[in-house]
Amino acid sequence: MARLVKLHDENPDPRKVRQVLEVLNQNGLIVCPTDTVYSFATKLGSSKGFDRLSKAKGIKPNQAHFSLLCADLSDLSKYATHIGNPLFKMMKRKLPGPYTFVLPASGEVPKLYKGKKRTIGIRVPQHAVAQHLLRELGSPLVVSSVHDEDAVLEYTTDPELILERYNHLVDLVVDGGIGHLEASTVLDCTGSEPQVLRLGLGAIDDLW
Repeated sequence: MARLVKLHDENPDPRKVRQVLEVLNQNGLIVCPTDTVYSFATKLGSSKGFDRLSKAKGIKPNQAHFSLLCADLSDLSKYATHIGNPLFKMMKRKLPGPYTFVLPASGEVPKLYKGKKRTIGIRVPQHAVAQHLLRELGSPLVVSSVHDEDAVLEYTTDPELILERYNHLVDLVVDGGIGHLEASTVLDCTGSEPQVLRLGLGAIDDLW
């Protein structure tokens, strides 16, 4: 049975933070807040956690296109390649923020994911709780948005409702308050010019 752990933005309770980290370090699957919508999350490199995330999303592990949630851009060269100076400057200007940058994956990525993954989505959230967890964990998280079953609302914003719906699939839900209704803006940066794959919370009028 999953449990709800409340973490406040300004001063997260260290004991509660340890509870979340213990779950992640033991191949756990959690739901955590970001600067956009709530996301399923597991520690990068956890094979069991990755399989559980795939199951929660109803996707075969070798067909998954999940993103990496990172504390900053320090891991960029490890998981992505062919990042030119203009693109890197744009990412530095926009991150942390509500953007997902789809980049050519490095040779590390297929080892961490199931399948021959050639691209990777990189997110750096502007959210105090998510940032605190990432820095304390010392590793990126593999994430995918929590969708709503409602025909009108695409995303579930209430952590208590998320717990009620997914308690049989996850170990823990981090309550960071009510989430947003919009996901991140997704930019495909694998070609010569960035292409908008999904328009979300991140503005695109001042990207270039």
